Amino acid sequence: MTSKLCKVFLLWLIPFSLIAQEQKLNKKRFNTVLIGGGTLYTVSMVGLGSVWYQDFGRFHFFNDNNSWGYMDKAGHTTTTYQIGRLSAKSLAWSGLDHQNATWYGGMTGLFFLTSVEVFDGLSEDWGFSAGDFAANALGSAAFISQELLWHEQKITLKWSYSGSPYAQYRPELLGSTSGERWLKDYNGQTYWLSANLRSTILQNASHVPRWLNLAIGYGISGYTGGSSNPSENEAGQAIPEFTRHGQYYLSLDVDLTKIETSSKWIKGLLGALNFIKIPLPGIEYNPENGWTYHWLAF
Repeated sequence: MTSKLCKVFLLWLIPFSLIAQEQKLNKKRFNTVLIGGGTLYTVSMVGLGSVWYQDFGRFHFFNDNNSWGYMDKAGHTTTTYQIGRLSAKSLAWSGLDHQNATWYGGMTGLFFLTSVEVFDGLSEDWGFSAGDFAANALGSAAFISQELLWHEQKITLKWSYSGSPYAQYRPELLGSTSGERWLKDYNGQTYWLSANLRSTILQNASHVPRWLNLAIGYGISGYTGGSSNPSENEAGQAIPEFTRHGQYYLSLDVDLTKIETSSKWIKGLLGALNFIKIPLPGIEYNPENGWTYHWLAF
């Protein structure tokens, strides 16, 4: 199946080749983007197929919409959005015009994660999730629509991680090392809608820094299982009872793409890192503890 996905990816690249012939591009840069993206995709799919997915069966669907307090859906949307954003920037760097770079780049995340969903659909342990696919499509739409309407991302989808005490009870599922936990432990993750103030509600406020954002965040706490918390982990050890609830945040943030610098390298680095919500003061509300102030909301 991996070889079939690689062939689909090659077919998907054909429109890029046609555009390269019709427009004045920096062909060296354009080829670099295509080869780099194609290589990354192929390696990722081969790696997933051989390591993560070991038992393939008949294609089937799986409804996981009620798992992990919708955090996995927020993750899919944010990941697709950010892949699209970075892909579009790469294509623009190669000389592709804005509209084509937006469409082709913005769809890259959807294509990539749909391939992963196909793996899930053929895996005996999972299944193709219509909810995940919808979340992926929403992420692509969030990038493409803003770019076509405003030629900028007024509202950016971001991510942050601060760790949680819950992974220790199910390390097999939530991660046994700090490197695994930032990816697997939803309790430590927060997903944000970060709106640039000067681009939205304070357009005429010249005294407000152009890089200042206001962010709304969502996270969860107390989850040691997807749809419910088990009484013991895979090793047979008892897990304490935790109250599962959502957490809601309002905080300041920084749009790294709007920080002025004369260095192209620094500007590129800041743009690449703009998926991370910057730690700044904020407030939190959750049903368990009510309102809480954080000197650094992350």
